[in-house]
Amino acid sequence: MPPFKDEHILIIAPGSQTTLAQLGLPESFTPASHRFPTRMFPAPDGKTYEPYKIRSRKKEPVINGADVEMGGTGEPKEGDDQELVELPEDDEGAIYPLKEGRIDNMPAFFAFLHHVHNTLSPTLHTPIMLIAQPSWTAKNHEDITAFVFEKFKTPALCIMDSALATSYAFGIANSTIIDVGYEKIDVTAVTDFQISGRGTVPHSGGEAMTKRLVNLLKSKNFTREMAEQLKRSPICEILPPGTPLPGTDAKEEVISNPAAAASTGATSSGPSVRITEPPQIPILDEVADDDEAFDDKQIEDDGVLDVASIVTSGKIQEVLARREKEKAEKEKLKAARKEKRDAEKAEAAAAAARPARLPNSKRPRAIFHYEEIIKDAPDAKRQKTPEPVPAMAANGETAVTGESKPVDAAPAVPEAAPAPVEDEAARREQQKAARKEERRRNREDENPERIRRDIEIGTERFLAADEAYLDAVADTIYRTILSVDDISKRQDAWDALVICGLGSKVRGFKEALLTTLNNRYLVSPSSATMFMSELPSNLATPSGTGSQTPNASFSSTPHAPPTASAVNPLLLAATTASNPALNPNLSVTSYSGTHSHSSHSQSPTSIKVASPPSYFPEWKQYEEAVFLGSQVAAKVIFVVDQGLSKGFLSRVEFNEEGPTAIHQVGLVY
Repeated sequence: MPPFKDEHILIIAPGSQTTLAQLGLPESFTPASHRFPTRMFPAPDGKTYEPYKIRSRKKEPVINGADVEMGGTGEPKEGDDQELVELPEDDEGAIYPLKEGRIDNMPAFFAFLHHVHNTLSPTLHTPIMLIAQPSWTAKNHEDITAFVFEKFKTPALCIMDSALATSYAFGIANSTIIDVGYEKIDVTAVTDFQISGRGTVPHSGGEAMTKRLVNLLKSKNFTREMAEQLKRSPICEILPPGTPLPGTDAKEEVISNPAAAASTGATSSGPSVRITEPPQIPILDEVADDDEAFDDKQIEDDGVLDVASIVTSGKIQEVLARREKEKAEKEKLKAARKEKRDAEKAEAAAAAARPARLPNSKRPRAIFHYEEIIKDAPDAKRQKTPEPVPAMAANGETAVTGESKPVDAAPAVPEAAPAPVEDEAARREQQKAARKEERRRNREDENPERIRRDIEIGTERFLAADEAYLDAVADTIYRTILSVDDISKRQDAWDALVICGLGSKVRGFKEALLTTLNNRYLVSPSSATMFMSELPSNLATPSGTGSQTPNASFSSTPHAPPTASAVNPLLLAATTASNPALNPNLSVTSYSGTHSHSSHSQSPTSIKVASPPSYFPEWKQYEEAVFLGSQVAAKVIFVVDQGLSKGFLSRVEFNEEGPTAIHQVGLVY
């Protein structure tokens, strides 16, 4: 068989709602070049399937010039007045072959694969990499293998598990893949790039969040499409467990010690009271009033004039003029101070009136921008609604009319220039709002079929996934990792959680899930030795090499069972579960010194999320990391390895052994 080339490799990654596909491997791996909705429609004959909805409509009359000259009507002949048209955007009556990841309609799924293959049009010498869902059965793999080889005439086929593909993308041998899909969440424990544990949370995923939002917002007549847009918007957020909803955590403070509140800002006094605010001092207005009174007094009581000296000197006019000048300067200084105080007071009032920009999790209400798509008839075109034109009413005020042409009698009135904004933050907010409004108008001009509506949403936007939802996912993760046979790899699986899938893109989902796992299952590293002080003193301490082999001071004969006063047997059993050498009731000869894992096998001592790779510049978000991993695996299996490690099933092997040979190759198990 000639070697495969990068440009001849076809990758197909089916999903319940969207299928990713690409022909050829680029030099730097990129996201999928093609996205297909995973759906088919019954054909008019009722036996086959079509990729788009087909509807019959009446033909438009075509006027032929020669026919008109001869007096013809230009109308179609009888029985030829109907035509079939495809509606790519219409999903009414669609059949989705995959339900919760499993293949629910195999003929429709085969028709869908045929549609993808025909769209990409690969050559005959094109191997196929097909990503399998965890719920696919062995019979599904055999049926797909037979269909691909017989229908597409491909030279090689590799069926790879989606969780393994994700682990290839991150390059982590031991990990836990949490795939948040459309209607389910798959949890897979991977050790040494092999599947060692499975778990599924049914009736969950992104669709469960959408349905919950619909139920919570019934009073606002929310549809599924509205809830789906809300879920994807930045105002929808999943808060970590225990976080109070905004508007529900405000508690009135009862000031039990007014003196303490006045001096230190504390609401009460005592040794346990913490001062969280600076001491209260007289405000600016009070200080300013005192200064003003002092100035007035100073002006009024400026001393006693020596009248006799002034008269004898003969400079009465000069002294009085100087006196009036000093008084005028003091009055001017007083007015300047008052003007400055008034300006500072106005600025403080404006700052207090300006709404503070709180984070989304602190705002009890937010505005949701919903874009509604107007669906017209297939043979009709939507006309853009003309914008209203301002006209001058009889009373001289501007009135809005529905006419689409300007009124000649109403001259254009120049718009008033906006008032200058002194505050820089307010100016930036105005500029940001203007740019946002401009982008909105551009979108409306480009997509006249979309209508935007602004809807106020309360705290319901924080309840897309409640604590019961997160607890179910966390419990499945715990049980899946617990099912790993190699106890030494369980902690590695906890330290490399990969949360992927489009359902995980909801804001705050990953953080809330990690918080739930930490609250429920994380134990302190020192918990393993919390009861060690109660162990018998004649037990040896494990060596520091990690082998935990008892040292020479430990007797080879079994110890007698300790008395009840020496150690609690329940605590001893719990403490020595992972360290059998410390249990005096067990013989040393029955303990294998080759086991070197020292952490708990039941609960993790640390829980971490795996860091995505940084050497793929085209990938910014890794919710669809399964496709990145499929490209990496296809490069290794088809190009680098060339079948030496039995990574794919060749056509020769299929002809000799049949579709069951797929179980002997590939990366499924």
